[in-house]
This record gives sequence, C-alpha cells and structure tokens, in this order.
Amino acid sequence: MKQTKMRVVQCWDDGHENDIPLCDVLRRHGAKASFNLNASNMEQPGKALPKKPDVFDGFTVANHSLTHPHLEQMTIEAARADIIDGRKRLQDRFGTPVLGFAYPFGTYSPAVMELLREAGHVYARTTVNVEQCFPPQDAMAFHPNCHFLAPDFWERYERARACGVFYFWGHSYEIRTPEMWEAFDAQIARITADPAAEWVELLDLF
Repeated sequence: MKQTKMRVVQCWDDGHENDIPLCDVLRRHGAKASFNLNASNMEQPGKALPKKPDVFDGFTVANHSLTHPHLEQMTIEAARADIIDGRKRLQDRFGTPVLGFAYPFGTYSPAVMELLREAGHVYARTTVNVEQCFPPQDAMAFHPNCHFLAPDFWERYERARACGVFYFWGHSYEIRTPEMWEAFDAQIARITADPAAEWVELLDLF
C-alpha cells in the first residue's frame, strides 16, 4: 500500500550570519525553507546578507516587517508603512514576490492581520504551538507545530502525520555550539530520510 506523504515546512526568522552555515546544512539534505527577513536590519553587523549576498539562493524570502516592532502597538498608519516598506525592499533586493510573513515577537491583532491581507501577503506565521497546523482557521494567523528546539519535537512530528503537515521554526543564532550544529544536522537528516516526509515550500500549502 502506498504510504501517505507528510509535507514538512520550516522557516527561520530575523536574518543572521548563522544563516550561512544553516543554509549549507539544508542544501546538503535537500531541505526547503523560508527565511523571514527585516529589510532595515540587513546592513547591520552580524547580519548575513552583506557578507554573502547569495546566502538565500534556492530558498524563499518572506517579510518579517521593516524594523521588527510590536506592530499591534503602533498606529495603523505606522504599522502599514512598516509592513509595506519591508515587503517592497525585500522584493526590490531579491527580485522576487514576497508573499509570506512572520509576526515580530509573534504578536498581532485583527487590525494587523487586515493590513497584511491588504499588502498582498498569503499567510502570516505566529509563535503559537498547535497540534494541527494545517489548514489554519485564518491564513493570517498560521500557527506552527513547534520551535526546532522543542523538547517534544519528535513527538509533535509523529502526531502531525494525522493532518499531513508538520511546521517548525527558529532562529539560526540559537545554534550556538558544535554539538548543537551536529544535532541540527541530524534533525534535518532524519526528516529527509523519512520515506513518508516531503520537504515543501510554505507557499505550496496554499
């Protein structure tokens, strides 16, 4: 009997020099991923893009706002500008449509969700862990299954087979030691080796 595939998606926030070795790990295992970037931070020390502009080649770039504020605490006009400017600068820099979004600090409001729809985003990721991530009740409040360092990562992975999608996220700067890099490499390798798992782009879900 043919085994049903579980689609696996991942995304990484903020943009950091650790994205360079992280992307190398992902490429080695044929893993797809989205990188949620703050356009205004890309020229600051410690960020990946000035050192290696092609670091994200082959991966998806998504919007993480222009300046990484608490959008729900801003005026509507200021939040709209931060969202739209962030998206435009990423599109101009990478020459590709930017359709995904991740909420800075994971916080949002109904008004911010509407701004994201107006700006042309297809989905927006929160930091709320859920058992069944897909399909979301609202694409502008797309909850993942867990953080990549969650102690129950593999238990959540197994339970996600029931709905057919597993979604995890993180920051590359959280991988701090050689031992953590080895563990991350093994984590991605284990998913790739799962005959029932298939790496897909987040936008492919929609």
